[in-house]
Amino acid sequence: MRVLVIFAHPVETSYQAALHAEVVSQLRAAGHEVDDCDLYAEGFNPVMSRQERMHYHDVGRNQLEVQPYVERLLRAEALVFCFPTWCFGLPAMLKGFFDRVLVPGVAFDISEPQKIKPALTHLQRIAAVVTYGSPRRSAWLMGDPPRKSIQRYLRALTGGKARVDYHACYHLNVATPSKLQAFKAQVGQAMRCFA
Repeated sequence: MRVLVIFAHPVETSYQAALHAEVVSQLRAAGHEVDDCDLYAEGFNPVMSRQERMHYHDVGRNQLEVQPYVERLLRAEALVFCFPTWCFGLPAMLKGFFDRVLVPGVAFDISEPQKIKPALTHLQRIAAVVTYGSPRRSAWLMGDPPRKSIQRYLRALTGGKARVDYHACYHLNVATPSKLQAFKAQVGQAMRCFA
């Protein structure tokens, strides 16, 4: 399977970076073709410009500034996101990727504005490997927007066809080394069985 891994963390020595490395390693070991997209390392600009916003609904023109990322997304059969949760939301880098790449004509069809249609129907699988500094209960009380973005929004863009897995490590700020190792092993196992 062609898997686009999208990693969003600025620190290469972070626990999230170790999870990302495990994801890529285990997917490759399982025989998948991995396109590893490290948004920070690639210098992705998450800021939508005025011009991009003005052309947002102009299909084709709205993709010009991010065409390489659009091509990578459209080539993928599966997506795996690796990111931390900050302020109970997606990191700005990843939110900017959603804003700039998941545009009309790529992620959804707005040719009939009353009947928006999903356009990422080629995706078979979506997974996320996410860390939280807070406990699960705190994320739940805040509505857990990252979980909803992955499990609801992205799945909706596939027409509800993609199977979605969400691997979350909560309360990272007080996690013991054994807990961190156990979660990393769990993620590795999930990627070895990714299909």
